[in-house]
Amino acid sequence: MKHFLIAFLTIVLLNSCNYFKMQEDTEITSEIVAVVNTEKLFKKDLNSILPEDISEEDSLILVKSFINNWAIKQILLQKAENNNSLEEVNEISALVKDYRESLLINNYKEILIKQQLDTVIKEEEIIDFYSKNKENFRLNEELVKIKYLHFTKKVINKNELIKLFASEKIEDLEKLEKQQLSFKHFQFNDSVWTQLDKVLLKVPFSKDNMLKKSKLLQKQDSLGLYLATIKNVLLRNDTAPLSYIKPTIKQMILHKRKIELIRDIEKILVKDATKNNNFKVY
Repeated sequence: MKHFLIAFLTIVLLNSCNYFKMQEDTEITSEIVAVVNTEKLFKKDLNSILPEDISEEDSLILVKSFINNWAIKQILLQKAENNNSLEEVNEISALVKDYRESLLINNYKEILIKQQLDTVIKEEEIIDFYSKNKENFRLNEELVKIKYLHFTKKVINKNELIKLFASEKIEDLEKLEKQQLSFKHFQFNDSVWTQLDKVLLKVPFSKDNMLKKSKLLQKQDSLGLYLATIKNVLLRNDTAPLSYIKPTIKQMILHKRKIELIRDIEKILVKDATKNNNFKVY
């Protein structure tokens, strides 16, 4: 009787296991949306591609496109694996390995740089860098220190605006700034260097006229009146002014620091590995 009971319980247990396995297989199969040979695409893989506020019609189009692209990728991949030689496959594997290692190493270096790099750059360091490398900072564009203004024909106080614009008094400039909502384009700060090509997009003066110092340039067309005063000019191949090149110098100093920091870190890592017998040369 005892042996019979054990046998009966064993059969029940096996049948139960088979039932649950069949149920599990059925559930897994119901989650499959596409198959290419042995590769399967599941419903969960589609969740990330569907926006929350998408319509049923659009979601259907998006899902069909995704499935089709997935299938094409799997078919091409399997064809490629079957038709590449062992040498080609090994070469690709080596490239993938090198790329993965490079990504990991570069990511680790970036973490170290964020943690240890000194990003504070003093003004005297910028000036020193500029003076030592001035010959390398040659312009490949024209720069101007310019003040310009463009307003339409609808403006009723045209003569007053011209007078204020031509004035060098601070109070007149302030009066102009208060009316800036009436202007199409303007720049009143003529103490900064500006690329001439960008200015020419705003005011239609000839390039020759813009490359000369001028107290007042005027031009009128169907779009309104244009005014400009040119305080200073720098030509191509002139030495770039410090104020203009300063952001570039900061980036160059930071880049130099990064290289030096990484070299120092590499030396410390090799030294520690040697000291701990993790690095040996035979």
